Order: sequence, then C-alpha cells, then structure tokens
Amino acid sequence: MIVAFSVAPSGGSSSDSVHEAVAAAVRVVRASGLPNRTSSMFTEIEGEWDEVMAVVKAATLAVAEHGTRVSLVLKADYRPGHSGELDGKVQRLEQALADGAAAAGARGTEATA
Repeated sequence: MIVAFSVAPSGGSSSDSVHEAVAAAVRVVRASGLPNRTSSMFTEIEGEWDEVMAVVKAATLAVAEHGTRVSLVLKADYRPGHSGELDGKVQRLEQALADGAAAAGARGTEATA
C-alpha cells in the first residue's frame, strides 16, 4: 500500500512555524524505516496497511504538538500483493514517456523522408 499524506497544524501560537511541525512529521516517517519520499506538497510512504497507518497516526500526533488542531489529507493506493511500487509506478511512467517520445520522433522522421 502506498499512502500520500500531508499534515499541517493550526491554532498554535504565532511562534510555531509550519515547517517545524512538518519536519517533526517527516522525522517520524523517516524513522519508521519504511520506503518514503517527501515532496513540496506530500509525503509518500509504502508498506502494509497497519504499519503505514501507524506511521501516519504518529506523524499526525507529532504535528499536534505544534497547534491545537491538525489538518490531515490522505490518499491511498491499496494493492495487495505488490511492493516496490513507490518507485515502480514512477519508473513505468518514465518508460511510457520515453517510448512515446521515441515513437513521435520516428513519426517525424518518416514524414520528412
């Protein structure tokens, strides 16, 4: 299972910084040992249902220390029997793009021949 999630605090003091709260969440994710990736908008994590959800919960609780409320956005791809998809999905996409570019280049060559 892959989960993409974002957590952010609200209702904290003006001295609390959102990036510090998000860093607390990312530390939890990275300490989990599960495959993960963080971008500017989401953190993705891959593993079995219970272990992934436990990490999301712990990350949410880490952010809760920075405010009185936490906003959690979560998207999941549940596909039993598959692993390594955090990178596999991206590799297949990149291959499809490369194949499409090669095909488009070949069509362009045929038109000028």
